[in-house]
Amino acid sequence: MSEPTDASAESVPGPRTTPQALPSLPPAGPQNQPDDCETEPGTASDTTAPEPQMRYVDLTGSREAVGRSIRMRDMARRLPQLVRRSLALAWRVDRRATVGLLLCQAVAGVMQALGLVAIAGTLTALLSNGDVYHRLGEAWPSVALLAGAAGVRALLGITVNWLSSRLGPLMSREAEQMLLTGCAEVELCAYDEPDFNRDREAADRGAQVTGDLIDEGQDLIASGASFLAGAVVLAGVHWVLLPLLVAASLPQALAQVSVARVRYLANLRSNGDQRMLSVLRWHIYTKDAYTKDAADQIRAGTMSTFLSGRYRQTVARINREDRAAADQGARMSLIGALCGGLGSAVVWAAVVWLLAGGRIGVGHAGTAVFALQTAGQSVRGLVAVGARAVRTGLYMDDWSGFLDKAGGFRMRRGPRRPAPPTRIEIKSVTHRYAGKDRNALSDVSLTLRRGEVTALVGFNGSGKSTLSKLVSGLYLPTDGQVLWDGVPTGEADPQALWQQVALVPQNYAHWPLTVRENVTLGQPTARGDAAVREACAAAGADEVVNRLGADLDTLLAREWLNGEELSGGQWQRIALARAFFREAGLLVLDEPTANLDPRAEYRIFQRLRGLARDRVVLLVTHRITNVAVADRIVVLDEGRIVQEGTYRQLAQQPGLFQQLLSYQVTSEPDGEKHGTRT
Repeated sequence: MSEPTDASAESVPGPRTTPQALPSLPPAGPQNQPDDCETEPGTASDTTAPEPQMRYVDLTGSREAVGRSIRMRDMARRLPQLVRRSLALAWRVDRRATVGLLLCQAVAGVMQALGLVAIAGTLTALLSNGDVYHRLGEAWPSVALLAGAAGVRALLGITVNWLSSRLGPLMSREAEQMLLTGCAEVELCAYDEPDFNRDREAADRGAQVTGDLIDEGQDLIASGASFLAGAVVLAGVHWVLLPLLVAASLPQALAQVSVARVRYLANLRSNGDQRMLSVLRWHIYTKDAYTKDAADQIRAGTMSTFLSGRYRQTVARINREDRAAADQGARMSLIGALCGGLGSAVVWAAVVWLLAGGRIGVGHAGTAVFALQTAGQSVRGLVAVGARAVRTGLYMDDWSGFLDKAGGFRMRRGPRRPAPPTRIEIKSVTHRYAGKDRNALSDVSLTLRRGEVTALVGFNGSGKSTLSKLVSGLYLPTDGQVLWDGVPTGEADPQALWQQVALVPQNYAHWPLTVRENVTLGQPTARGDAAVREACAAAGADEVVNRLGADLDTLLAREWLNGEELSGGQWQRIALARAFFREAGLLVLDEPTANLDPRAEYRIFQRLRGLARDRVVLLVTHRITNVAVADRIVVLDEGRIVQEGTYRQLAQQPGLFQQLLSYQVTSEPDGEKHGTRT
């Protein structure tokens, strides 16, 4: 999740896997702190230890270092880059609108200059000697030019607003789409990298503000064109006025850049707390198939006071950060305004001095007044918009930096398109997850064959699910090979390989889609609904579908109009139907009946033998009595294969399988069980 600060991001239902767990409170002490958290002591009471505060932080400090490095010269260097970046993205989404914007801004700058020239001509004519009607006649062309330029500029302003309002949302959606594409194309192991996930969350904010960059870019171009027009006219009046004006605007420019830096850093420091608020909100008042259980536990465990207190503490930290940034920014703006006021006094004094010394005439003095106002407003606009654009650009840097990082994790496997496998060989496979100090699997060798059901059993953390993901090609092994009919998974086209995989993971997605789309996953076959109903019948989901109001068209999301919610067991049947629907050569079932009642569980395992006739079937389960259906059972312990054989063989052989079996079929204390853990 990104820096979730607006409610709209939370109101749109997405793919609903198990929601992110509320961070638990670790025991005090640095040795127990997670890598991505820092602990702040809370208020100690007479009876409790200081309360640790979970906070997500940028461990590298790279983004804060970038924020602190913002200076005036950095802004001057970055602004052209930001304008180019905004125009490049705008060009990508709508070329005609981009060209129209540039033309409108160019013409608006010309009209600004013509308007100032017309003001000079008007003042010169009106302040000259002679009959008033004669002077009015001489001023008339300049007045007409001034009125025409003002009218054209007004029309151009409307056009610019119209084009910007079209481009802004398009750019934001394009940035989000690029972010989604980047995430979808990376290896699954990228999500095991803490830095990848932190950068992905920061990139979300960058994608959201991308649309602002077109407005800021256009404001920069407009202010630049206006300043150029005023500068040309001002330089024509007297050369000394322009450098004085720039010098007078410099203090406010420095102040604005400093304020932008302070606000960016404050937002960056609050990023983790904003994430915490999102997690707390999810658990406190969101209710769906998962969090309604949390709602029960909040009430039964009388946790509401604790969670609300944690929420208030987090909000208080954010408020303190915001207030400190606002106070510091106000002080900087005040100092900049005072210094800028003194500079403006010097500029106006110079105009009076030039006029009093006869170096410029009254008409030119009037022109200088208007030019100074125009150029001064433009400089202030450049600085203010530039500071906002630089801050937006920092978020954009997070976005573009993540896309570059995602490119480093992009799947670069081979082009071979595997057929449904008849034989899958795991050869001396070792796998270690990123950031871990021990292997999840160590030197595992195994062969899976079509027509066989192979079951993986073992204690939690023994490597069963990891092995199933390696077999499915979701992960590539750290060492060793997984071969599909002799083809290493690293040399196969991943999309073609996954078309041959039917997977029921432990945590299956609750897609807010219709029943039909939940089963087909958006990939219907030529047989249409007949294939969907057949898969539902095989999974026992036909009983669920028959009770729904709109049959296969029922939307499985209660928060949407006419949507319905399923129970855990009903969702598991839908997940099984997905796997049975796919015409895949590998069927992987990871705890496929954990939420099913005994009758439904019995039916699934009875059907499993028939499904294995033309597939490789890999079954992962903790229910040892269910693996009797398997042709072969592989027992894993601490990432290694410790036993292998049929149910009858292993049940009679002393070892870990016999021990696991005894836990489920006897009520004897641990010390009286037969078998020992190997």
